[in-house]
Amino acid sequence: MPSGMPSPRLDLSADVVDLVAAICDIPSVSGEEGPLADAVEAALRELAHLRVARDGHTVIARTELGRPQRVVIAGHLDTVPLTSPTANLPTQRIGDRLVGRGTVDMKGGVGVMLRLAATVPDPSCDVTYLFYDCEEVDSVRNGLRRVAANTPELLAADFAVLMEPTDGAVEGGCKGTLRVRVSTKGIASHSARPWMGHNAIHDAGEILARLTAYQARVVDVDGLTYREALQAVLISGGQATNVIPDHCVVTVNYRYAPDRSEDEALAHVAGVFQGFAVEAVDNAGGARPGLDRPAAQAFVAALGVPVRAKEGWTDVARFAALGIPAVNYGPGDPLLAHMDDESAPVAQYRAAEAAMRRWLETPAS
Repeated sequence: MPSGMPSPRLDLSADVVDLVAAICDIPSVSGEEGPLADAVEAALRELAHLRVARDGHTVIARTELGRPQRVVIAGHLDTVPLTSPTANLPTQRIGDRLVGRGTVDMKGGVGVMLRLAATVPDPSCDVTYLFYDCEEVDSVRNGLRRVAANTPELLAADFAVLMEPTDGAVEGGCKGTLRVRVSTKGIASHSARPWMGHNAIHDAGEILARLTAYQARVVDVDGLTYREALQAVLISGGQATNVIPDHCVVTVNYRYAPDRSEDEALAHVAGVFQGFAVEAVDNAGGARPGLDRPAAQAFVAALGVPVRAKEGWTDVARFAALGIPAVNYGPGDPLLAHMDDESAPVAQYRAAEAAMRRWLETPAS
């Protein structure tokens, strides 16, 4: 959006599908969420029953009703980049689907959150609505992480719902994700005289062989089944086409079940690649489902939808680290997230709004 242009206005009284389309049509690639955050903040400040705070491009709105329980409903404002300025936006309504960047990940959830914030002024529990930035990039930039460090009291709660796309199911917990660089070292020489050197890229064949032979665990954690994965995702090496390479690095991603800690995951991967240099690049622990907690059980009962394990990593892990049980629930099929043809059935937006409203208006037991 050009500098000096007024921020778009969001109409929180609109049908949720129209609201989601309007939110998607405000581009907010990671780091560029300012205009959308401005629009969200302006809309929420018009609601007298909410107390609104701002931290960078993160907006926090809270009810202060004195209820015995508080829940957090969270969603990120950013999206992955557009394929081109015109390929993914503006959104289009095609049949029964809304098509465009963010329709799945995760502005559908953001639209539902805004509708709830505007139309459920007297929920059965106090609610903190958290709209945060930079979820799709390195964790050091994550807005939820920043708020937890700067003002953790704003996140205090008995339960949290992260409105990531789940295709309308409840997804408990999440897997951890570890990235490591597995390295080989050779000796450079002219490619016409390879016997004078040692080829580091050829040595990487053993790394790939171990990955090919690896049998990933399938783990039951608190009644939900998680499928682990250990995969090469990047490979680099060499310096010129006439030089025997003296280095090679295979980047490996380990998606691990939440019964393992970050240290245990790293130790496991180091064992798989014993004999090679293994350097951890990024390690974010998972979260157990927490479905044994009364607040989580009440949420599942109120929604009445299927429950399964979250196979990816989400910010429920950050809530778990704060001691807050959390689940994923939101409209859109996560398999379509980040795709050029990202889209979601409009019926899922309406169903998610109705289900969340049913939960918030259910009298506390």
